Amino acid sequence: MQQIKMPENLPTELVQAFTGTDYIVHHEPSFTMNIGKPCEELKKLMANRNALGAAFITAWNPFSQKLSAKQNEVRQQELKEILKKRGLTFFEGIGQHPSNNWPGEASVLVLDLNREAAKVLARHFEQHAFVWAGTTAVPELIQP
Repeated sequence: MQQIKMPENLPTELVQAFTGTDYIVHHEPSFTMNIGKPCEELKKLMANRNALGAAFITAWNPFSQKLSAKQNEVRQQELKEILKKRGLTFFEGIGQHPSNNWPGEASVLVLDLNREAAKVLARHFEQHAFVWAGTTAVPELIQP
């Protein structure tokens, strides 16, 4: 995997894009998380699974540089294999901005992945940020 250097501070436009994105979890039924807004469905899912936290993360498009569908699929599969080897519960999802032209990115919602472990994964997959929620189930944007 080619290493791409992450900028120290995210540009305002990128932060706005991340905070305006819908983070959709393909659970039964599907639900949407938004940065800074309590998510009752997430809170219920976490309570049912006795999870203390959840991370919504992708391996797609390292540092917002568009890759081919095939390259992204390979990266996403690697992420899922890592999670399976760790015995973590995760649900498929997609991060999609409702109005910009950036294509949706396949993602996973991982239960009980602590914040520091999520940062390590985000750095490994060269992501600017990921979504984290603790027991309050209020998603926040975290820069690794």
